[in-house]
Amino acid sequence: MKRRVVITGCSAITPIGYGKNDIIDSLRQGKSGVGFLRDDGLLSKHIHSRVFGTVDYPIDYGFKRQYRKTMGPVAYYACQVAKDVLESSGLSQEFITSGRLGVAFGSTHGSPTVQREIYKTFFSDLESKFSSIGAVDYLRSMVHTTAVNISRMFGITGRIIASSTACTTSSQSIGFGYETIKYGMQDAMICGGADEYDTTTVAVFDNLLACSVKYNQTPQCTPRPFDAGRDGLVVGEGGGAVLLEEYESAKKRGADILGEVIGFACNNNGGDLILPNLDGITATLRLALKDAEILAKDVDFVSAHATATKMGDVIEAQAIDAVYGGDPLNRPLVTGLKSYMGHTMGTCGVIETILTLYMMEQSFIAPTLNLENVDERCSMLRHTRELTETETKIAAIQNFAFGGVNTCLLVKNGRDAEL
Repeated sequence: MKRRVVITGCSAITPIGYGKNDIIDSLRQGKSGVGFLRDDGLLSKHIHSRVFGTVDYPIDYGFKRQYRKTMGPVAYYACQVAKDVLESSGLSQEFITSGRLGVAFGSTHGSPTVQREIYKTFFSDLESKFSSIGAVDYLRSMVHTTAVNISRMFGITGRIIASSTACTTSSQSIGFGYETIKYGMQDAMICGGADEYDTTTVAVFDNLLACSVKYNQTPQCTPRPFDAGRDGLVVGEGGGAVLLEEYESAKKRGADILGEVIGFACNNNGGDLILPNLDGITATLRLALKDAEILAKDVDFVSAHATATKMGDVIEAQAIDAVYGGDPLNRPLVTGLKSYMGHTMGTCGVIETILTLYMMEQSFIAPTLNLENVDERCSMLRHTRELTETETKIAAIQNFAFGGVNTCLLVKNGRDAEL
């Protein structure tokens, strides 16, 4: 028997704010969280792109030392948003540690900051400092550090899923958590992702000529999803978590239902590992609709992946058109939320889901920032060009990653969960 899955908590640390009020204000006011690339004393001097979506405000973590010692920066983000979600959830400690709650959480690399220090020791100062590298260093750096640090800090003994699929990491986490509850393997899941400030990621995309460089002196003017003047992505940092629960259990305990996950799809292009693929993306969007048992016309809003790369935006626009085509006035509104904060890598899916939940609750849709002249190859979409006060009943959150991994989540407005 399939079970319904609802979202009963969320928290996000983003370049446009930490907490619902700050984030909503940034969306409504059109505030960009993109700033200048910080000098890391290593890679930054070799990078052409000088912009980054930074978390430039202090966060009072308050974690005990026993937990801090196994955490790199990425785990701090992850554990903080998980802490926020659990503290606001009303779940009992007995439930949290019962095995009925699991964790689906990931990152792109683990902690590159810690990894870099380990590699420097290995390759430049091995003789004198080899003994200084211990098990804790690996725990701080490993790719599943976010998931296991969350489980350790809160005594969670249920299922652990640690996705690491680049830009689809956290959308996969939500999707796999949804399926885990839907098919009765857990009653609740903390799902999400985190990625820390890291110039390694910028260097990779910069070397591929995929990073924005034209707006180095005016970082708030980039990225520019779907715009004719776009020139590449902007890397960002942050963390986000959602709490998923089985509907009847959440309803019984009087939980605040923020939304309902009604569909999920994930597939692979089965070909090129870098270039987006129209057939693969289109298939993913249609599979999500099939999973949700709804029609394309039922979707009111699309949170596009929209990284502002030259071909990525065009291929995604073509896929959206193929799935949601028809009467232009009845198509879903489309926004590229990365225009506000850059591409937060493994975190983008969960952050964009949370921003969509906030907009659903407040009955508005934020426009795509910096969309001044729509690329004619993307002009078939119903772009959100200005702040739009409207009710969204069902939204699609789309994310695509290197390796040909595609995801699509379909989320229903929490106010409609009873219907």
